[in-house]
Amino acid sequence: MKVLVAYYSESGNTEKVAKAIYEGIEKAEKDILPVSEVKDVETYDLVFCGFPVHSHSVPRKAEEFIRSISAGKSMAFFATHGSLRGGQLAVTAFYHALSLTSKGTVLGTFGCRGRVKPDLIESLLNKAEYRSWALEAQSAAGHPDKGDLEDAKEWANWMIRKARSK
Repeated sequence: MKVLVAYYSESGNTEKVAKAIYEGIEKAEKDILPVSEVKDVETYDLVFCGFPVHSHSVPRKAEEFIRSISAGKSMAFFATHGSLRGGQLAVTAFYHALSLTSKGTVLGTFGCRGRVKPDLIESLLNKAEYRSWALEAQSAAGHPDKGDLEDAKEWANWMIRKARSK
């Protein structure tokens, strides 16, 4: 089995998770690359694609990469976000990513918290419609942490097992 871990990261959070996923993949030929450096996904049996959640959605660069993946390809999505794990904004971003993949097979998703830039939090604290989220995002400092990265490794191997049994 040949596996690609592709990611888009701005603050380094998603890159940390991508590296943990890469380290967690056992007994497979594997590569790890930023989405901007991926030339061809056709040679891979499974593509992990990671991105930071932006405004409960997928950033444009990651969206373009996801749309480029051909029909029938097995995929798994991972994301970092300032919300609580399983929160509505992160889940909405995964639904958006899923909507971009009508041609592929998504085996699973993994989300974990990631530190949000303090200046962004500060600017949103002053806007009533974003204040609640900004307060929640403050508690994401220190993430992804050791526990998050271990969870990512375990999830990666679960996705590998699912891909092999497909």
